[in-house]
Amino acid sequence: MASPREGFLTDEQREVLKIATQSTEILSSSPKSPSWLMSEQSIKAPAGERAPNGGIAVRHTRRSHSGKLGRAKKDGGGGKGTWGKLLDTDGETHIDRNDPNYDSGEEPYQLVGSTVSDPLDEYKRKVASIIDEYFTNDDVDLAASELRELGSSEFHPYFVKRLVSMAMDRHDKEKEMASVLLSALYSDVISSTQIKQGFFMLLESADDLEVDILDAVEILALFVARAVVDDILPPSFVTRAKKSLSESSKGFQVLQTAEKSYLSAPHHAELVERRWGGSTHVTVEEVKKRISDLLREYVESGDTSEACRCIRQLGVAFFHHEVVKRALVLAMENRAAEPVILKLLKEASEEGLISSSQMFKGFARLHDSLDDLVLDIPSAKSLFESLVQLAVTDSWLDSSFVNSWGNGLATEAEDENLRRYKKEIVTIIHEYFLSDDIPELIRNLEDLGSPEYNPVFLKKLITLAMDRKNREKEMASVLLSALHIEIFSTQDIVDGFTLLLESAEDTALDILDASNELALFLARAVIDDVLVPLNLDEIGNRLAPNCNGSETVHVAQSLVSARHAGERLLRCWGGGSGWAVEDAKDKITKLLEEYETGGVVGEACECIRDMGMPFFNHEVVKKALVMAMEKKNDRMLDLLHECFSEGLITTNQMTKGFGRVKDGLDDLALDIPDARDKFKVYYEHAMVRGWLFPM
Repeated sequence: MASPREGFLTDEQREVLKIATQSTEILSSSPKSPSWLMSEQSIKAPAGERAPNGGIAVRHTRRSHSGKLGRAKKDGGGGKGTWGKLLDTDGETHIDRNDPNYDSGEEPYQLVGSTVSDPLDEYKRKVASIIDEYFTNDDVDLAASELRELGSSEFHPYFVKRLVSMAMDRHDKEKEMASVLLSALYSDVISSTQIKQGFFMLLESADDLEVDILDAVEILALFVARAVVDDILPPSFVTRAKKSLSESSKGFQVLQTAEKSYLSAPHHAELVERRWGGSTHVTVEEVKKRISDLLREYVESGDTSEACRCIRQLGVAFFHHEVVKRALVLAMENRAAEPVILKLLKEASEEGLISSSQMFKGFARLHDSLDDLVLDIPSAKSLFESLVQLAVTDSWLDSSFVNSWGNGLATEAEDENLRRYKKEIVTIIHEYFLSDDIPELIRNLEDLGSPEYNPVFLKKLITLAMDRKNREKEMASVLLSALHIEIFSTQDIVDGFTLLLESAEDTALDILDASNELALFLARAVIDDVLVPLNLDEIGNRLAPNCNGSETVHVAQSLVSARHAGERLLRCWGGGSGWAVEDAKDKITKLLEEYETGGVVGEACECIRDMGMPFFNHEVVKKALVMAMEKKNDRMLDLLHECFSEGLITTNQMTKGFGRVKDGLDDLALDIPDARDKFKVYYEHAMVRGWLFPM
């Protein structure tokens, strides 16, 4: 009699159950077989026949499309080596939507929760899409338009953070594109404050970024440096941000790297701009040249539409203030071109090509440089005033400009003596940077006989030094110490630094790290006993509160009060002028003596080139001529000819060298009686070969 469990089964069902049990035992006997392999070994056979694999017959049953084998269920359903539910001989039971008997009612119920939308999360999601699209199509204008349409301007710092963080994990092309986009959006779409906030958020998250991006510190430092170079972050950002970050944080390391590896390096602006290949960006100098070229072409052709198209094609909306400035200067230089220049600016303004803020900024920059411009265009101030009145009358310059800058539009002529003095001191300072001869400079200043203009000299000295290398900056600080001892009073120094700091904002437009460098000059003056700390307070009190100059004074005071300030500030520009004049002269003498002995022109030229002092090649010319007179050996002229032919010694340096010999002929004649005759022969020889300017 059948058992109770089997009593419910027919003979046919018992046979199927028996076969299924045998199948399970066979498959279970190979525990190392992978599940995907076992599922494929079950070969179908017609009902009632033996299957090829060991005589196993399996009826056609519903199968899971997932390909997975499940464990045994609590109620006995499914699983390898189990009986399953009722007659189900397969593995885990799955609902198959492809089965003809599929019933949607068998689907398990699922509770779906509705999410509450967060405006910031929605903003982040949308800007990620904008950034991805920008990296694909490289369309700055489209990205700017989409960001404007998005609204939510209060969240723009998150855009800055997201743009940079996404670019950091991509190629150099995207990094360059991100920097270009930030420059384009600056001021017009994203405010300067939001740019600062975005970068500070990046610095705060630098520790997290490094987890995913191995060289995050280096890349983010380069982004910060690039933002400073592009004038969208002020140089003071680095100093201020450091105060808000822990010294052990990665953000602090980022700022240190940006400051030491990039912003303080020689020619750092060019290096930073080209670090990512510059594939989508041109340098400031290239843009300025293009602007000058298109303005000259416009004056010749008078085609306003073509000029506007060229300005638009430049793709530097954030730099249109330079177009305004250069156009106005051209109108001052060429009075006949004034009507067409004004027509161009008016049309560019009405079309919205040049924004009102860029127009305002262009006029403001030109106003700030009028003192220098009058050296070339004596009537620059009166011309500028008339241009302002015309622009305001035609409504393409905001009338608020007159209210802001009206005090500076005085038309009284600048004192002729001051103009002449400024021109003279530029030459004197350039000569000092070449010769490093402090006594000579002091003699030249005394010969000018204008001690009332000493503060003007200090301003020009430091302004010129700031735009040069560390060597010239060090030389300027050393010179200030000497001048203070010899001919400058402390009040002259204070007045000079006040003049500098009053024009700090204008200086920053041309010199990227002007604020920090001015602070170093001030602090160094205190360390060198040129000023005392109380003088810094006096200078600060003369300046408007919260201006760039006032902030620079605070930075200088912090530098002076820091630990080991003396040692660090004395070495801030290398602690020396880089080379000693006497050493250079000695090297020149030795190489000329070797040439006089051996006569190998190529080797002598190589030695001159290796010296790396092209600004001092006039000394080579001078010593070569003197040696030719002394030794009565005209072989030195062959060396000078070769140096000139190779471009190793320029016409200017050659003329300067001959000039120095000419000035010293009276002394030379004491040792070389025929010095004058010899010099005349050498001079004629040089003029015939085109080495010199007429003397």
